[in-house]
Amino acid sequence: MADWRTFNVVILGVGFLFIFTAFTTCGNIEQTVVKSLQNDTFTGSGYHSLGIIYGVFSFSNLVAPAVVAILGPKMTMFVSGLLYSGYVAVFIEPSTWSFYLTSVLIGVGAALLWTAQGLFLVENSEAATINRNTGMFWALLQCSMLLGNLYIYLDWNGRTEIPDSSRKNIFLSMVVASVVGTLCFLVLRSSPPQEETLSEEEGVSLLSSHVVYRHRANTALQEIKADIQTILQLVKTKTILLLSPSMAYSGLELSFYSGVYGTCIGATAQFGAAAKGLIGISGIMVGVGEIVGGGLFGLMCKNNRFRRTSVVFLGMVVHFVAFYLIFLNIPDDAPVVFHTVTQKSPFLTPSVPIVLLCSFLLGLGDSCFNTQLYSILGCVYMEHSTPAFAIFKFIQSVFAALAFFYSGDMMLTWQLLLMVILGFGGTLCFFMVERMYNFTAESLE
Repeated sequence: MADWRTFNVVILGVGFLFIFTAFTTCGNIEQTVVKSLQNDTFTGSGYHSLGIIYGVFSFSNLVAPAVVAILGPKMTMFVSGLLYSGYVAVFIEPSTWSFYLTSVLIGVGAALLWTAQGLFLVENSEAATINRNTGMFWALLQCSMLLGNLYIYLDWNGRTEIPDSSRKNIFLSMVVASVVGTLCFLVLRSSPPQEETLSEEEGVSLLSSHVVYRHRANTALQEIKADIQTILQLVKTKTILLLSPSMAYSGLELSFYSGVYGTCIGATAQFGAAAKGLIGISGIMVGVGEIVGGGLFGLMCKNNRFRRTSVVFLGMVVHFVAFYLIFLNIPDDAPVVFHTVTQKSPFLTPSVPIVLLCSFLLGLGDSCFNTQLYSILGCVYMEHSTPAFAIFKFIQSVFAALAFFYSGDMMLTWQLLLMVILGFGGTLCFFMVERMYNFTAESLE
């Protein structure tokens, strides 16, 4: 039994590795690609597309459990993978209507994919293997930030413009990767107990499939109503209210490192022919920071003397250092220029080592906040972890969507200042929750 479960987890991770090699790379470069299009009829914005994705994703999480309950996690992930592939394929021959339509569809697909992934991972784990399986899946997923961005560096390094042939080759490769990842889900094996139950049902009454699906739908709707009631109750609690600034900050910095920073690098005139290739290397360094941070803080959290507040404080310091260096190193108009490169000069002469250091620090700091938010929610809301995580993803996604919508119109300085203010406030509020939690735990002893 252990063998097929491990097989499922590995194949699940490989599927996500291929799909997110395509999608993560796409998100990192799409605004740069949109700016390079030699197409007068295309009026889309990469920032707005990503904003739509995260906005739709945040609200689709409310109905995703019902769909997963009806279709099952395996089929849900397959359908979601097709939606991801369709979004990437739009860039081969882009048009405004298909660009924004697939943005909406992939927002729905993302909610379905991650809900189904969580359920499938739990179904294929036991108490003794859940940490190992989660680590295996996470390691494979994070590698997606390395492969696609390496391709971008090798293809774009030395280019000042992105020709149509290069764009088509890149996104054809990304579509192939996404389709391969989607097909991996068809290889996943159902658990033997499920198969036995289904065969018994078929032997007893041979019920029509629509009756079975209707029963699943009714059960799923009842569960959704219960979850929504729990979410509404949790939203009013002091803990969630205090953690909301940290959740919101995680959304702002997610949009910054995943879509805005790479665009800023590619638009910096001082980097010349190296600018476009640096977008790929920057994405790789963000991935390295995520991997180092996740592994390091996973080990630290096993040591009770190393508090969550220490990790969050480290994340705040790391991000603030990165923001200050970006402020000095990147021109202020880098996020907003469209048809040209930057016209303004930063305080320092733009430096490639500083750019890559900041990319690493952004990934490292992101892993600090996310790992500790998951940790504290899991501890405080152990009996209601699913609704608590749903609130976290909702707040994070809403603020990521808002950030993408204003990123194309707001100077870099103001974007960095907004993140500093929210990051500082979120860290203080996190400290208050941790103190409340520790005080309560001590009083119960």
